[in-house]
Amino acid sequence: MKLPKILLSLGMLALVAACTTPFTADVSRFQRLPAPSGESFTIEARDAARSGGLEFAQYASYVENRLVQQGYQRAASPEAATLVVKLDYGVNDGREKIDTRYTGFGAGYGGWGGWGWPYYSRYRYHPYYWGSFYDPFWGPGFGGGTEVYSYTVYRSFLDMDIVRKNGAPVFEGRAEATTRSSDLTKLVPNLVEAMFSGFPGNSGQTVRVKIDQKKSGY
Repeated sequence: MKLPKILLSLGMLALVAACTTPFTADVSRFQRLPAPSGESFTIEARDAARSGGLEFAQYASYVENRLVQQGYQRAASPEAATLVVKLDYGVNDGREKIDTRYTGFGAGYGGWGGWGWPYYSRYRYHPYYWGSFYDPFWGPGFGGGTEVYSYTVYRSFLDMDIVRKNGAPVFEGRAEATTRSSDLTKLVPNLVEAMFSGFPGNSGQTVRVKIDQKKSGY
């Protein structure tokens, strides 16, 4: 039969779409950053224990590249810098989240173990779909029910402050994200990308930023 092949193709497309979900972060910025006019910068860790580490050096390089793209210059030495960029980052231990999902044959109207047929409900037309879909009119499906499951979510952050050599602040920024992963090697580059989206931003605003991870360059 050709129909299962069509459904399989549609299902694979849905799975691919799920794997390319944008990275979402909330970014808050307060700033009176001068427009680039020859200012040079150096980057240091807010936590002195990270200074000199390879991990910090890699994350600092992402920020450095973004600042150069904005028109600021790398200082020849820390002493020569007119601006000091202070970085901090991290992720918490996570918290358990409880949710429910619909189970059973089709988990929807007319399904084949997760495949769905196109149909009209009270609300709208539903095309073929992959996975469990619940419509309040048709219910959870033939022989279906609900099950409770849990998973862990993590809260990560990137703090970036910029001060003049005399200590006067000109930029304070924080990017935060909630994810299913605690891998900083993946999280920090995306948080940097979010921080520099629309940089330096409107002072006193928190914006939600979505990053296309395929185009982020990391």
